[in-house]
Amino acid sequence: MSDPMTTPGSAARREIDTSVPHSARIWNHWLGGKDNYPVDEQAGDAYSAVFPGIVTVARSSRAFLRRTITHLVTEAGIGQFLDIGTGLPTVDNTHEVAQRLDPRTRIVYVDHDPMVLAHARVLLTSTPQGATAYLDADLSDPDRILAAAAKTLDLTRPTALILSNILGHVADYDRARAIVTRLMEGLPSGSYLSINDGSRGTDADYEQAQDAYNETGAVPYFLRPVDQITALFDGLELLAPGVVSVPFWRPDTDSPAPGPIGEHGGLARKP
Repeated sequence: MSDPMTTPGSAARREIDTSVPHSARIWNHWLGGKDNYPVDEQAGDAYSAVFPGIVTVARSSRAFLRRTITHLVTEAGIGQFLDIGTGLPTVDNTHEVAQRLDPRTRIVYVDHDPMVLAHARVLLTSTPQGATAYLDADLSDPDRILAAAAKTLDLTRPTALILSNILGHVADYDRARAIVTRLMEGLPSGSYLSINDGSRGTDADYEQAQDAYNETGAVPYFLRPVDQITALFDGLELLAPGVVSVPFWRPDTDSPAPGPIGEHGGLARKP
């Protein structure tokens, strides 16, 4: 089942600005996707010329997402996912990973980028046994997200909240923490929180490149100290190995992990 949950007219009122690079489209470019414009490729290539490791960051982030979803489905028995900050589809999206493991899995994607909405038909594919839906909403409105997600997910049952490279777009850290807290308040005991975001304190070249990018007029993304990322899990039970550079979160044994990168993440359970 597929169900686009959008606010009537909201997408039509927002036009895609192809003259300004957008982080979701640049990320898509780094992941090897094609859903971007020349301005995004130019910005992404300029960024990677200064900091070539950004491609490793992007792909390590996607690998972390795949490993956490695998754990949630196969070991924690989670069958519902709320993925906020979906981004543009490339490979191993949440529903693809989860439904390969359990076709009954139900997923709600949330984003407010008009180009992501335009590509919702790509995201909105599901096994007959499960469901995939798309919600056109902003992270800053957690109550609306929870209310709309409940049309597809049973929020009385444990659900995994996925926040992958999205909280860095919230400039105020206290606001970011409040959003996470409110979202988790809407989920029952036994639910999980997966967060990964760009971090400070590991790679000075990455920090310099990101700070320069934020000054270009593109949608900014703020790297945060690891202790701030860790504090987003306060009140929850962090799974081993805790909040770490994402290549070191339960790495695959059949492929060598890169060294530590400026991208930290973790997975925690709500008691």
